Amino acid sequence: MIEKEESVISEEEAAQYDRQIRLWGLDAQKRLRGSRVLLVGLGGLGAEVAKNLILAGVKGLTMLDHEQVSVESCRAQFLVPVTAQGQNRALASLDRAQNLNPMVEVHADSGRVEDKPDEFFLQFDAVCLTCCSRDLMVRVDQLCSRNNIKVFCGDVYGYYGYMFCNLGEEHNYVEEKPKVVKPSGNSNDGPEAKKAKIDPNETTVVKKTMSFCTLKEALEVDWTSEKAKAGLKRTPVDYFLLHVLLKFHTDKGRDPDPQAFAEDSHILKQIRDDVLEALAVSRDLLNDDFVSFCFSEMSPVCAVVGGVLGQEVVKALSQRDPPHRNFFFFDGRKGNGMVDYFGPN
Repeated sequence: MIEKEESVISEEEAAQYDRQIRLWGLDAQKRLRGSRVLLVGLGGLGAEVAKNLILAGVKGLTMLDHEQVSVESCRAQFLVPVTAQGQNRALASLDRAQNLNPMVEVHADSGRVEDKPDEFFLQFDAVCLTCCSRDLMVRVDQLCSRNNIKVFCGDVYGYYGYMFCNLGEEHNYVEEKPKVVKPSGNSNDGPEAKKAKIDPNETTVVKKTMSFCTLKEALEVDWTSEKAKAGLKRTPVDYFLLHVLLKFHTDKGRDPDPQAFAEDSHILKQIRDDVLEALAVSRDLLNDDFVSFCFSEMSPVCAVVGGVLGQEVVKALSQRDPPHRNFFFFDGRKGNGMVDYFGPN
């Protein structure tokens, strides 16, 4: 991670970010203003994350994507013009992204993330990976963990979406809580008057620390242990679905394709059986109908997951409010999301 210069908020920036400064304070906005973020993947989810980070006011955002704009990507990606088909997705997204906030340095990189050397990632304060394979995410996550760089991963598969974050072994943040008013020592109004009360009109800032594990550790839970078995009923099936979809990407080099629905559905079911058997859990956790809901990127799901992912990046960089630890899963069919932790305690 590069050394940060002392970030100064100009009068113009103070006016631009007035509502945010009122919400999370000037110090948090300064930390955000001094942060550089790498965003990999400019699909529908990547576009949502880019929008949220640019509007929040990071110092710089680098958008990295080697893919070309297609008819499919235009359906969920609002940063590329419909006339940009065949162009590089990162370059095609640059103008609209920059216009969201001229105060943010927005850059586009048309290279392949797999070809980037380790030194490339060390110039950022946070790295956000979308549309990436499991092996790549594990590699970048381990590299960034060793260099105190915050890592976020996410993707959208049809109605399903997820987010993972690794903020390091010791992430410090502050949380604003209602102030507890202690009773005066000479109160004679009975036991109720002697109890501490919460004053909703006053708040106090509390410093806290939270620890995170790597993505590799989070995906390698031992489900044969008694503790894991006991918690299996409370485990969201989305965690196991993620394993299946990541394995599909590893085997095929892509996500499930709507144009090959019949073939990919059959492959997904085979991978489901193999993955759940390898994890030593019942295949009944994922019914066959899961294949009907994990194709393509759906704009509403991208908006929800991208909103949460962007929010978590902002919270982590500004060191304000408790982060999600360490997975967030969203099921568009049910319209609900869930935060859960996987990995060593």
